[in-house]
Amino acid sequence: MSKKTSFDPDRDCGLCPRLKTFIDGNRVKYPDWHNAPVDTWAAAGDETVRLLIVGLAPGLKGANRTGRPFTGDFAGDLLYATLSKFNLTSGNYGGNADDGLELINCAITNAVRCVPPQNKPVGAEINQCRPFLQKTIARFEALETIITLGKISHDSTVRAMGGKISQHPFGHELETVIDGIRIISSYHCSRYNTNTGRLTEAMFENVFRKALDTNSLSFPHPS
Repeated sequence: MSKKTSFDPDRDCGLCPRLKTFIDGNRVKYPDWHNAPVDTWAAAGDETVRLLIVGLAPGLKGANRTGRPFTGDFAGDLLYATLSKFNLTSGNYGGNADDGLELINCAITNAVRCVPPQNKPVGAEINQCRPFLQKTIARFEALETIITLGKISHDSTVRAMGGKISQHPFGHELETVIDGIRIISSYHCSRYNTNTGRLTEAMFENVFRKALDTNSLSFPHPS
């Protein structure tokens, strides 16, 4: 797990009162859960990170419970299986923060660091959390590519980098460039999207294949 840094909000961050109230309520219901902003998780050594994955927000029973991005729910099952397939992890994903999994040359964060009710942050909350996303993007000096999962994540990333949404629109497998960093957008790897066929495993893998095939990340690709 990553250590607390200035790039992450405090455990009792109160910038978004609605989210803080929701977390406080869950601390009473589930005292053994993480129930706090979820920090960015990165490969050892910030200088090694060349790929950043940006999700929407922690899931209630996923990252909000375990304290690690995309860990403990279906979205994480699909994401980490894909990362493993493209040799971006070492160890085995076990659905908890102590499973021994490590990231290779990549990092994972969320546009909104606190779990929102019904998995739906409002615009003010997205805006309030964007400075943490800006700091995270700037944190990785060797960053080459960002994969954004879902439109909210994509739009917040574009704004965090000073871009205009009209010039950098969201679309599955669409690619754009801001300040020399490639941004590739994908439908979110949620259970809803996969159950409805909006996103298949093959479609999701194609996003990562595109990210790795056209930059300097030199990992062997699956056959």
